[in-house]
Amino acid sequence: MPWKFASFGTLLAAVILTGCSTSQATKDPVAPETGHSGCESKAAEFAIGKKASPELLEQARTRSGAQNARFLKPNDMVTLEYRSDRLNLNTDANLVITRVNCG
Repeated sequence: MPWKFASFGTLLAAVILTGCSTSQATKDPVAPETGHSGCESKAAEFAIGKKASPELLEQARTRSGAQNARFLKPNDMVTLEYRSDRLNLNTDANLVITRVNCG
């Protein structure tokens, strides 16, 4: 008989706690959608072979649809976080663009 009460008590606690929880669908999103779909690096490949400049950076950022853009020189330290809305323009030691990628 005591096992029946223990099982019933466990079931009752589970039902009560389930009623208190909310589903992910009913919660407000943490970060609101900004309307931007991210970065499209193919659209910025026109910059490969060109000398780095602020104007080129802005033009590549605009064409790719990225929110942010940056130059990465050969010995620059970078963090490992991936940002789908950021354009990276990799340069050589002479500041000529060698690679374009998002992240």
